[in-house]
Amino acid sequence: MDFAQARSRLMALLQAALGEGGVLQAMSQVPRELFVPSAVRYMAYDDRPLPIGIGQTISQPYIVGLMTSSLGLKGDEKVLEVGTGTGYQAAVLSLLCRRVVSVERLEALALDAEKRLTELGYANVEVHVAGKDLGWLPQAPYDGILVAAAAPHLPRELVRQLAPGGRMVVPVGSWDEQELLQVTKKEAGTVAVETLGACRFVPLVGDGAWKEEDGL
Repeated sequence: MDFAQARSRLMALLQAALGEGGVLQAMSQVPRELFVPSAVRYMAYDDRPLPIGIGQTISQPYIVGLMTSSLGLKGDEKVLEVGTGTGYQAAVLSLLCRRVVSVERLEALALDAEKRLTELGYANVEVHVAGKDLGWLPQAPYDGILVAAAAPHLPRELVRQLAPGGRMVVPVGSWDEQELLQVTKKEAGTVAVETLGACRFVPLVGDGAWKEEDGL
């Protein structure tokens, strides 16, 4: 399969939806085919989510572009990603900010993503296996937080890890459907919330979100 040609077609589609900019340039530089299982590699540049095993998915490219754009990155930020998956979103973020701290609750995915990102040269990304607490407190606060899993409500634990003036993008809603929210933290600590549209993600698990006993 000609992945370069497929990538070009996808970027043209995303440009029509999202406009031009550094986010699409970054996405065009990340080989998505290397971040999906071999069984679905032929669909790597379809604008759709794909299964990556263990009940998880890699997000639809349009959603990756929308969420990344909504952080408003300038290049010098430290960004927290919640839900590493295969590492694709972290790779895109790494080209747009100074440092990416990514956490993944499933150890097998975390280890695979860390190895993949290292081998592909994304040196400004670090991957951690998440505990019960949401986010990664040791390196808080963050200038941006991207949450690639759905919370039942706005996670206050993550809001507290957001620096004043920072932005967080997070899906919030039920198990079946959510709204993608852009959260901006004001200097006084209050937040402004904007809805970016409907979406569907796997559940966010941890204290302050869904629990293991909820059926995961």
